[in-house]
Amino acid sequence: MPDKLIRDLEQRNEQLKRLVTLSVTLNSTLDPGALLQLIISTAAELLDCEAVSILLYDEKRPRLYFAAATGSDPKKLAEVPVPIEDSLAGIIFRTNRPVIINNVKQDPRHYSLVSEHIHFNVKTLIGVPMLIKDRVVGVIEAVNKHSGSFTDRDETILSVIGTHAAIAINNAQLLATTKQALKKVKEADQLKSNFLALASHELRTPLGVIIGYASFLREDAKGELSEHAQHVLNAALQMRSLVEDMTNLTMLETEGQMVIKPQKVVIQEILKSACGEIKGIASAKEQKIIFAFQDQPIMVQVDPDKIVTAFVNLLNNAIHFSPPGSEITVGAAQQGDRIMAWVQDQGVGISADKLQKIFDAFYQIEPPNTRHYGGLGLGLTITKGLIEAQNGRVWAESDGEGKGSTFKVLLPKA
Repeated sequence: MPDKLIRDLEQRNEQLKRLVTLSVTLNSTLDPGALLQLIISTAAELLDCEAVSILLYDEKRPRLYFAAATGSDPKKLAEVPVPIEDSLAGIIFRTNRPVIINNVKQDPRHYSLVSEHIHFNVKTLIGVPMLIKDRVVGVIEAVNKHSGSFTDRDETILSVIGTHAAIAINNAQLLATTKQALKKVKEADQLKSNFLALASHELRTPLGVIIGYASFLREDAKGELSEHAQHVLNAALQMRSLVEDMTNLTMLETEGQMVIKPQKVVIQEILKSACGEIKGIASAKEQKIIFAFQDQPIMVQVDPDKIVTAFVNLLNNAIHFSPPGSEITVGAAQQGDRIMAWVQDQGVGISADKLQKIFDAFYQIEPPNTRHYGGLGLGLTITKGLIEAQNGRVWAESDGEGKGSTFKVLLPKA
Protein backbone atom coordinates (compact mmCIF):
# COMPACT_ATOMS: atom_id res chain seq x y z
CA MET A 1 0.00 0.00 0.00
CA PRO A 2 1.48 3.39 -1.00
CA ASP A 3 2.73 5.57 1.87
CA LYS A 4 0.51 8.46 0.78
CA LEU A 5 -2.64 6.30 1.09
CA ILE A 6 -1.56 5.03 4.50
CA ARG A 7 -0.99 8.57 5.75
CA ASP A 8 -4.36 9.58 4.33
CA LEU A 9 -6.12 6.72 6.15
CA GLU A 10 -4.32 7.53 9.39
CA GLN A 11 -5.32 11.17 9.06
CA ARG A 12 -8.98 10.25 8.47
CA ASN A 13 -8.91 7.87 11.44
CA GLU A 14 -7.49 10.61 13.66
CA GLN A 15 -10.13 13.05 12.43
CA LEU A 16 -12.92 10.58 13.23
CA LYS A 17 -11.53 10.10 16.74
CA ARG A 18 -11.46 13.86 17.29
CA LEU A 19 -15.04 14.20 16.03
CA VAL A 20 -16.23 11.47 18.42
CA THR A 21 -14.37 13.11 21.30
CA LEU A 22 -15.87 16.48 20.38
CA SER A 23 -19.36 14.99 20.28
CA VAL A 24 -18.99 13.41 23.74
CA THR A 25 -17.55 16.60 25.22
CA LEU A 26 -20.25 18.80 23.71
CA ASN A 27 -22.96 16.59 25.18
CA SER A 28 -21.47 16.95 28.65
CA THR A 29 -20.78 20.71 28.57
CA LEU A 30 -23.48 23.32 29.09
CA ASP A 31 -21.38 26.45 29.53
CA PRO A 32 -21.94 28.51 26.33
CA GLY A 33 -18.51 30.14 26.38
CA ALA A 34 -16.65 26.85 26.87
CA LEU A 35 -18.73 25.22 24.13
CA LEU A 36 -17.91 27.87 21.55
CA GLN A 37 -14.20 27.82 22.27
CA LEU A 38 -14.07 24.03 22.08
CA ILE A 39 -15.92 23.99 18.75
CA ILE A 40 -13.82 26.59 16.96
CA SER A 41 -10.47 25.29 18.26
CA THR A 42 -11.29 21.70 17.25
CA ALA A 43 -12.52 22.82 13.82
CA ALA A 44 -9.35 24.89 13.21
CA GLU A 45 -7.17 21.91 14.13
CA LEU A 46 -9.04 19.36 12.03
CA LEU A 47 -9.21 21.62 8.95
CA ASP A 48 -5.63 22.85 9.43
CA CYS A 49 -6.64 26.49 8.92
CA GLU A 50 -5.81 29.88 10.34
CA ALA A 51 -9.16 30.78 11.89
CA VAL A 52 -12.69 29.51 12.50
CA SER A 53 -15.73 31.60 13.42
CA ILE A 54 -19.31 30.92 14.47
CA LEU A 55 -22.07 33.30 13.43
CA LEU A 56 -25.48 32.92 15.06
CA TYR A 57 -28.81 34.31 13.91
CA ASP A 58 -30.30 37.20 15.88
CA GLU A 59 -34.08 36.75 15.71
CA LYS A 60 -34.84 40.16 17.23
CA ARG A 61 -32.85 41.99 14.55
CA PRO A 62 -32.72 39.82 11.43
CA ARG A 63 -28.97 39.49 10.99
CA LEU A 64 -25.99 37.31 11.87
CA TYR A 65 -23.49 38.15 14.57
CA PHE A 66 -20.11 36.69 15.54
CA ALA A 67 -20.55 34.53 18.64
CA ALA A 68 -16.94 33.24 18.66
CA ALA A 69 -13.79 33.24 16.52
CA THR A 70 -10.18 32.07 16.75
CA GLY A 71 -7.31 34.40 16.02
CA SER A 72 -9.44 37.54 16.42
CA ASP A 73 -10.71 39.79 19.15
CA PRO A 74 -14.30 38.55 19.80
CA LYS A 75 -15.35 41.98 21.10
CA LYS A 76 -14.27 43.66 17.87
CA LEU A 77 -16.01 41.00 15.81
CA ALA A 78 -19.19 41.42 17.82
CA GLU A 79 -19.22 45.10 16.82
CA VAL A 80 -19.75 44.15 13.16
CA PRO A 81 -23.28 42.96 12.26
CA VAL A 82 -23.30 40.62 9.25
CA PRO A 83 -26.30 41.19 6.97
CA ILE A 84 -28.40 38.30 5.70
CA GLU A 85 -28.14 39.86 2.24
CA ASP A 86 -24.84 40.75 0.54
CA SER A 87 -22.59 38.45 2.56
CA LEU A 88 -21.28 34.92 2.13
CA ALA A 89 -22.48 33.93 5.60
CA GLY A 90 -25.90 35.31 4.73
CA ILE A 91 -26.03 33.31 1.51
CA ILE A 92 -25.09 30.11 3.38
CA PHE A 93 -27.73 30.88 6.00
CA ARG A 94 -30.49 31.67 3.48
CA THR A 95 -29.81 28.85 1.01
CA ASN A 96 -28.91 26.23 3.62
CA ARG A 97 -25.96 25.18 1.44
CA PRO A 98 -22.22 25.04 2.11
CA VAL A 99 -19.81 27.31 0.20
CA ILE A 100 -16.13 26.76 -0.66
CA ILE A 101 -14.09 29.65 -2.09
CA ASN A 102 -10.38 29.18 -2.64
CA ASN A 103 -9.85 32.68 -4.05
CA VAL A 104 -11.85 35.08 -1.87
CA LYS A 105 -10.51 38.32 -3.38
CA GLN A 106 -12.06 37.50 -6.76
CA ASP A 107 -15.46 36.61 -5.29
CA PRO A 108 -17.89 39.59 -5.06
CA ARG A 109 -19.99 37.85 -2.41
CA HIS A 110 -17.32 38.25 0.28
CA TYR A 111 -18.33 40.76 2.97
CA SER A 112 -15.06 42.68 3.28
CA LEU A 113 -16.21 45.00 6.10
CA VAL A 114 -15.43 42.33 8.69
CA SER A 115 -11.89 41.75 7.40
CA GLU A 116 -11.22 45.48 7.28
CA HIS A 117 -12.57 46.06 10.79
CA ILE A 118 -10.28 43.50 12.42
CA HIS A 119 -7.41 43.89 9.92
CA PHE A 120 -7.55 40.25 8.84
CA ASN A 121 -6.73 39.13 5.29
CA VAL A 122 -9.04 36.33 4.09
CA LYS A 123 -7.64 34.25 1.23
CA THR A 124 -9.60 30.99 1.26
CA LEU A 125 -12.92 30.26 2.94
CA ILE A 126 -15.34 27.42 3.63
CA GLY A 127 -18.69 27.85 5.34
CA VAL A 128 -21.53 25.48 6.25
CA PRO A 129 -24.96 26.02 7.80
CA MET A 130 -25.55 25.01 11.43
CA LEU A 131 -28.72 22.91 11.52
CA ILE A 132 -31.17 21.76 14.15
CA LYS A 133 -33.43 19.40 12.23
CA ASP A 134 -34.46 21.55 9.24
CA ARG A 135 -33.87 24.90 10.94
CA VAL A 136 -30.71 26.91 10.28
CA VAL A 137 -29.54 28.62 13.47
CA GLY A 138 -26.22 29.97 12.26
CA VAL A 139 -23.11 29.49 10.13
CA ILE A 140 -19.66 28.12 10.91
CA GLU A 141 -16.80 29.38 8.71
CA ALA A 142 -13.14 28.38 8.36
CA VAL A 143 -10.60 30.61 6.57
CA ASN A 144 -7.06 30.41 5.17
CA LYS A 145 -6.11 26.75 4.94
CA HIS A 146 -2.43 26.39 5.80
CA SER A 147 -1.58 24.09 2.89
CA GLY A 148 -3.50 23.73 -0.35
CA SER A 149 -7.19 24.46 -0.79
CA PHE A 150 -10.35 23.54 1.07
CA THR A 151 -11.83 20.24 -0.18
CA ASP A 152 -15.08 18.31 -0.07
CA ARG A 153 -13.67 16.31 2.87
CA ASP A 154 -13.19 19.59 4.76
CA GLU A 155 -16.79 20.42 3.98
CA THR A 156 -17.96 17.08 5.40
CA ILE A 157 -15.92 17.52 8.58
CA LEU A 158 -17.12 21.09 9.09
CA SER A 159 -20.74 20.04 8.47
CA VAL A 160 -20.51 17.35 11.17
CA ILE A 161 -18.98 19.86 13.59
CA GLY A 162 -21.63 22.44 12.67
CA THR A 163 -24.50 20.03 13.36
CA HIS A 164 -23.10 18.97 16.74
CA ALA A 165 -22.36 22.59 17.57
CA ALA A 166 -25.88 23.76 16.72
CA ILE A 167 -27.49 21.18 19.02
CA ALA A 168 -25.02 21.84 21.87
CA ILE A 169 -25.39 25.63 21.63
CA ASN A 170 -29.18 25.35 21.48
CA ASN A 171 -29.21 23.13 24.59
CA ALA A 172 -26.95 25.57 26.44
CA GLN A 173 -29.16 28.50 25.45
CA LEU A 174 -32.30 26.65 26.53
CA LEU A 175 -30.70 25.86 29.88
CA ALA A 176 -29.62 29.48 30.36
CA THR A 177 -33.13 30.70 29.46
CA THR A 178 -34.73 28.17 31.82
CA LYS A 179 -32.41 29.16 34.66
CA GLN A 180 -33.20 32.83 34.12
CA ALA A 181 -36.94 32.13 34.07
CA LEU A 182 -36.68 30.01 37.24
CA LYS A 183 -34.68 32.76 38.93
CA LYS A 184 -37.40 35.31 38.12
CA VAL A 185 -40.12 32.95 39.33
CA LYS A 186 -38.18 32.29 42.55
CA GLU A 187 -37.68 36.00 43.15
CA ALA A 188 -41.37 36.70 42.54
CA ASP A 189 -42.34 33.80 44.80
CA GLN A 190 -40.03 35.09 47.54
CA LEU A 191 -41.55 38.57 47.28
CA LYS A 192 -45.02 37.06 47.58
CA SER A 193 -44.02 34.96 50.60
CA ASN A 194 -42.38 37.96 52.26
CA PHE A 195 -45.49 40.03 51.66
CA LEU A 196 -47.80 37.35 53.07
CA ALA A 197 -45.61 36.89 56.14
CA LEU A 198 -45.32 40.65 56.74
CA ALA A 199 -48.99 41.36 56.10
CA SER A 200 -50.22 38.56 58.37
CA HIS A 201 -47.83 39.67 61.13
CA GLU A 202 -48.80 43.34 60.92
CA LEU A 203 -52.54 42.61 60.79
CA ARG A 204 -52.62 40.43 63.93
CA THR A 205 -52.23 43.25 66.46
CA PRO A 206 -54.86 45.69 65.11
CA LEU A 207 -57.30 42.82 64.59
CA GLY A 208 -56.78 41.68 68.16
CA VAL A 209 -57.60 45.21 69.37
CA ILE A 210 -60.71 45.39 67.17
CA ILE A 211 -61.94 41.98 68.37
CA GLY A 212 -61.34 42.94 72.01
CA TYR A 213 -63.14 46.31 71.84
CA ALA A 214 -65.98 44.89 69.75
CA SER A 215 -66.49 42.14 72.34
CA PHE A 216 -66.61 44.65 75.19
CA LEU A 217 -68.98 46.90 73.25
CA ARG A 218 -71.29 44.00 72.44
CA GLU A 219 -71.50 43.00 76.12
CA ASP A 220 -72.03 46.52 77.47
CA ALA A 221 -74.28 47.93 74.76
CA LYS A 222 -77.95 47.21 74.26
CA GLY A 223 -80.35 46.99 71.37
CA GLU A 224 -79.26 48.20 67.95
CA LEU A 225 -75.78 49.24 69.16
CA SER A 226 -75.12 45.71 70.37
CA GLU A 227 -76.13 44.36 66.96
CA HIS A 228 -73.72 46.77 65.23
CA ALA A 229 -70.94 45.61 67.56
CA GLN A 230 -71.74 42.01 66.66
CA HIS A 231 -71.42 42.83 62.93
CA VAL A 232 -68.02 44.44 63.55
CA LEU A 233 -66.97 41.42 65.59
CA ASN A 234 -68.05 38.96 62.91
CA ALA A 235 -66.16 40.90 60.23
CA ALA A 236 -63.04 41.04 62.43
CA LEU A 237 -63.24 37.29 63.10
CA GLN A 238 -63.55 36.61 59.38
CA MET A 239 -60.52 38.84 58.77
CA ARG A 240 -58.58 37.02 61.49
CA SER A 241 -59.38 33.72 59.77
CA LEU A 242 -57.96 35.08 56.51
CA VAL A 243 -54.81 36.23 58.34
CA GLU A 244 -54.36 32.72 59.75
CA ASP A 245 -54.72 31.33 56.23
CA MET A 246 -52.03 33.70 54.98
CA THR A 247 -49.71 32.60 57.78
CA ASN A 248 -50.35 28.93 57.07
CA LEU A 249 -49.82 29.39 53.33
CA THR A 250 -46.44 31.01 54.00
CA MET A 251 -45.45 28.16 56.31
CA LEU A 252 -46.56 25.55 53.78
CA GLU A 253 -44.34 27.09 51.09
CA THR A 254 -41.28 27.18 53.37
CA GLU A 255 -41.86 23.76 54.97
CA GLY A 256 -38.92 22.21 53.13
CA GLN A 257 -36.59 24.89 54.58
CA MET A 258 -37.93 24.54 58.15
CA VAL A 259 -35.32 24.32 60.91
CA ILE A 260 -36.35 22.44 64.09
CA LYS A 261 -34.62 23.38 67.36
CA PRO A 262 -35.87 20.89 69.99
CA GLN A 263 -35.45 21.54 73.71
CA LYS A 264 -36.94 20.45 77.04
CA VAL A 265 -40.20 22.29 77.70
CA VAL A 266 -43.31 21.81 79.84
CA ILE A 267 -46.27 20.75 77.71
CA GLN A 268 -48.72 22.59 80.00
CA GLU A 269 -46.89 25.86 79.32
CA ILE A 270 -47.00 25.18 75.57
CA LEU A 271 -50.77 24.62 75.69
CA LYS A 272 -51.36 27.72 77.85
CA SER A 273 -49.29 29.82 75.45
CA ALA A 274 -51.32 28.55 72.48
CA CYS A 275 -54.59 29.23 74.31
CA GLY A 276 -53.38 32.74 75.11
CA GLU A 277 -53.00 33.48 71.39
CA ILE A 278 -56.60 32.50 70.57
CA LYS A 279 -58.22 33.75 73.78
CA GLY A 280 -59.69 36.81 72.07
CA ILE A 281 -61.28 34.81 69.26
CA ALA A 282 -62.80 32.27 71.66
CA SER A 283 -64.13 35.07 73.86
CA ALA A 284 -65.69 36.77 70.85
CA LYS A 285 -67.69 33.59 70.21
CA GLU A 286 -68.39 33.25 73.96
CA GLN A 287 -66.55 29.93 73.95
CA LYS A 288 -64.87 28.65 77.09
CA ILE A 289 -61.41 27.04 77.18
CA ILE A 290 -61.09 24.29 79.81
CA PHE A 291 -57.74 22.87 80.89
CA ALA A 292 -57.67 19.15 81.63
CA PHE A 293 -54.18 18.41 82.91
CA GLN A 294 -52.38 17.99 86.20
CA ASP A 295 -50.23 20.67 87.85
CA GLN A 296 -47.11 18.50 87.92
CA PRO A 297 -44.93 19.51 84.93
CA ILE A 298 -44.89 17.10 81.99
CA MET A 299 -41.69 17.50 79.99
CA VAL A 300 -41.51 17.11 76.21
CA GLN A 301 -38.63 17.45 73.73
CA VAL A 302 -39.88 19.83 71.02
CA ASP A 303 -39.29 23.15 69.30
CA PRO A 304 -41.44 25.52 71.45
CA ASP A 305 -42.30 28.02 68.70
CA LYS A 306 -43.21 25.36 66.14
CA ILE A 307 -45.30 23.28 68.55
CA VAL A 308 -47.18 26.35 69.83
CA THR A 309 -48.06 27.16 66.21
CA ALA A 310 -49.34 23.59 65.76
CA PHE A 311 -51.66 23.85 68.77
CA VAL A 312 -52.80 27.35 67.77
CA ASN A 313 -53.93 25.84 64.47
CA LEU A 314 -55.77 23.02 66.29
CA LEU A 315 -57.46 25.54 68.58
CA ASN A 316 -58.40 27.82 65.69
CA ASN A 317 -59.92 24.80 63.97
CA ALA A 318 -61.95 23.95 67.11
CA ILE A 319 -63.17 27.54 67.51
CA HIS A 320 -63.98 27.80 63.82
CA PHE A 321 -66.16 24.69 63.67
CA SER A 322 -67.81 24.98 67.10
CA PRO A 323 -70.99 26.90 67.95
CA PRO A 324 -70.97 30.06 70.11
CA GLY A 325 -71.09 29.38 73.83
CA SER A 326 -69.58 25.89 73.54
CA GLU A 327 -66.62 24.47 75.46
CA ILE A 328 -63.20 23.52 74.13
CA THR A 329 -61.09 21.22 76.28
CA VAL A 330 -57.30 21.21 76.18
CA GLY A 331 -55.50 18.38 77.95
CA ALA A 332 -52.21 16.53 78.37
CA ALA A 333 -51.03 13.34 80.07
CA GLN A 334 -48.18 10.88 80.01
CA GLN A 335 -48.78 7.77 77.92
CA GLY A 336 -45.96 5.25 78.23
CA ASP A 337 -42.76 6.74 76.87
CA ARG A 338 -44.69 9.44 74.99
CA ILE A 339 -46.75 12.49 75.94
CA MET A 340 -50.35 12.79 74.78
CA ALA A 341 -51.98 16.19 74.30
CA TRP A 342 -55.41 16.86 72.87
CA VAL A 343 -57.94 19.51 71.81
CA GLN A 344 -61.59 18.51 72.12
CA ASP A 345 -64.53 20.52 70.82
CA GLN A 346 -68.33 20.31 70.69
CA GLY A 347 -68.50 21.29 67.03
CA VAL A 348 -69.78 19.90 63.75
CA GLY A 349 -67.89 16.60 64.03
CA ILE A 350 -66.27 14.58 61.25
CA SER A 351 -67.58 11.52 59.42
CA ALA A 352 -65.37 8.41 59.54
CA ASP A 353 -64.46 8.56 55.84
CA LYS A 354 -63.02 12.07 56.24
CA LEU A 355 -60.89 11.64 59.37
CA GLN A 356 -57.72 11.12 57.32
CA LYS A 357 -58.53 13.52 54.45
CA ILE A 358 -58.84 16.59 56.67
CA PHE A 359 -55.03 16.75 56.95
CA ASP A 360 -54.62 17.05 53.16
CA ALA A 361 -53.68 20.49 51.83
CA PHE A 362 -56.68 22.63 50.74
CA TYR A 363 -59.15 19.88 51.69
CA GLN A 364 -62.59 21.13 52.75
CA ILE A 365 -65.20 18.99 54.50
CA GLU A 366 -68.03 20.95 52.91
CA PRO A 367 -68.74 21.09 49.16
CA PRO A 368 -67.32 24.35 47.71
CA ASN A 369 -70.69 25.65 46.46
CA THR A 370 -72.54 25.12 49.78
CA ARG A 371 -69.87 26.06 52.33
CA HIS A 372 -70.83 27.61 55.67
CA TYR A 373 -67.26 27.89 56.98
CA GLY A 374 -64.46 29.84 55.27
CA GLY A 375 -60.74 29.15 55.09
CA LEU A 376 -58.24 27.62 52.70
CA GLY A 377 -57.92 24.27 54.46
CA LEU A 378 -54.23 24.59 55.33
CA GLY A 379 -54.17 24.78 59.13
CA LEU A 380 -54.33 21.04 59.76
CA THR A 381 -51.84 20.34 56.97
CA ILE A 382 -49.32 22.68 58.61
CA THR A 383 -50.04 21.18 62.03
CA LYS A 384 -49.36 17.68 60.75
CA GLY A 385 -46.10 18.80 59.12
CA LEU A 386 -44.89 20.64 62.25
CA ILE A 387 -45.66 17.72 64.57
CA GLU A 388 -44.25 14.98 62.35
CA ALA A 389 -41.07 17.02 61.82
CA GLN A 390 -40.52 16.64 65.59
CA ASN A 391 -41.04 12.85 65.67
CA GLY A 392 -44.64 13.29 66.75
CA ARG A 393 -48.00 12.14 65.46
CA VAL A 394 -51.42 13.79 65.13
CA TRP A 395 -54.81 12.34 64.28
CA ALA A 396 -58.52 13.13 64.65
CA GLU A 397 -61.29 11.20 66.36
CA SER A 398 -65.03 11.81 66.11
CA ASP A 399 -68.26 9.87 66.68
CA GLY A 400 -69.66 11.41 63.53
CA GLU A 401 -71.24 14.59 62.18
CA GLY A 402 -72.68 16.86 64.85
CA LYS A 403 -70.90 15.03 67.69
CA GLY A 404 -67.73 17.09 68.07
CA SER A 405 -64.10 16.16 67.42
CA THR A 406 -60.94 15.41 69.34
CA PHE A 407 -57.50 16.05 67.87
CA LYS A 408 -54.82 14.02 69.62
CA VAL A 409 -51.07 14.64 69.50
CA LEU A 410 -48.29 12.28 70.57
CA LEU A 411 -44.97 13.95 71.33
CA PRO A 412 -41.55 12.64 72.40
CA LYS A 413 -40.98 12.66 76.17
CA ALA A 414 -37.99 14.67 77.34
